[in-house]
Amino acid sequence: MQVQAIGMAWYKPDNLTKLCSMFEDGNKLHRTYNEWLAAAEANKKRLEIEGHRVFCVDINPNEFPKCCISQGLKLDANARNQYASMIAHQIITGSN
Repeated sequence: MQVQAIGMAWYKPDNLTKLCSMFEDGNKLHRTYNEWLAAAEANKKRLEIEGHRVFCVDINPNEFPKCCISQGLKLDANARNQYASMIAHQIITGSN
C-alpha cells in the first residue's frame, strides 16, 4: 500500500475567529473552536486509518493572506487546501 501525504489546514484557538472573518467562506466553518477541532480531529483520524500521512498545517492570519495574494487566490477552502498541500510538500521534500 502506498502512503499518500496530505496537508490539512489547522487553526490555533486564538486565530480561528480572526481567520473566519477573513475567509470568503468563513461563515461555512464551525462556529466555535471546539466544534472545529472535534471535526478536524475526526477527519484526520479517518485519513490516517485510510493510510494517509497527515500534516497539520497552521493557517497563520498574517502569512496566509500574503500567500493567497501572491498566488492570485481567494481566501477560501480551495486556497487553504492548496496552502496546506504546498507546506506538506515542502516538509516532505525539505524544500522551501
